[in-house]
Amino acid sequence: MEVLTLGPAGTYSHRAAGAVANDRQIEFTESVTTIVESVAERGKDRGVVPVENSIEGSVTESLDAFAEYEVAVLKQIITPIRHALLAQDESFETVASHAQALAQCRSFLEEHYPDAELAAVASTVRGVQRAREDPTVAAVGHPANADNGESLLVLGEDIQDRTSNSTRFLVIAPVEERTDAGSKTSVIVYPNVDYPGLLLEMLEPFAERDINLTRVESRPSGERLGDYVFHIDIAAGLYEKRTQDALDVIESIAADGWVRRLGSYDSETVLY
Repeated sequence: MEVLTLGPAGTYSHRAAGAVANDRQIEFTESVTTIVESVAERGKDRGVVPVENSIEGSVTESLDAFAEYEVAVLKQIITPIRHALLAQDESFETVASHAQALAQCRSFLEEHYPDAELAAVASTVRGVQRAREDPTVAAVGHPANADNGESLLVLGEDIQDRTSNSTRFLVIAPVEERTDAGSKTSVIVYPNVDYPGLLLEMLEPFAERDINLTRVESRPSGERLGDYVFHIDIAAGLYEKRTQDALDVIESIAADGWVRRLGSYDSETVLY
């Protein structure tokens, strides 16, 4: 089984992918869109992509890729995020990491290193690589990336703004592997219409059937200004009649557009 996720080795995505595959099966890229496209159209067996962080919110590239390419969601992985400040010594001038990691540690960096320049790179590990090569650069990443002090020192540990910081990943597969079994379901709705009360009209079928909404988010469709795609997560499985009935109503509302059922799945929390 080939599993594609964000790399290089050592990223939080890599750690999440370890819950579904061993290292020999995991391959890396630096684009979420590439992961989704490769699973949908290029024969990759699985992909592991970040979709939401408890501090910084949704990973919009993932949401947009799900709207563009048809895949199935098989599993949710929740990973608590532990950030550390890693550097060769205290003389650094720049802190490099993924943009979301920098944002998740904003308060710590502003308080302790207000003069440091923040540099966004493709992943936390890319920042670590820069810190190993350049003594003027520090990185924000998992403390294990310090290699027991052989290349970098841990200057600060658990530096994220909230100790509850965690990221939600989805394991995706080709669309034909979609399953109706699971306690949670993700759907995407493109109504292709706009009128007062549209969002309320789309949410009422769930409320009327006592289905809890765990996330509702809109993203621009790209078709025209003010036109949106809606990403909806519910705490119910597609196998349930109440879910089927609610989605039948949603599909009638979106008759001029489309409804994409990504599938039902269960969740696992993985500690690293």
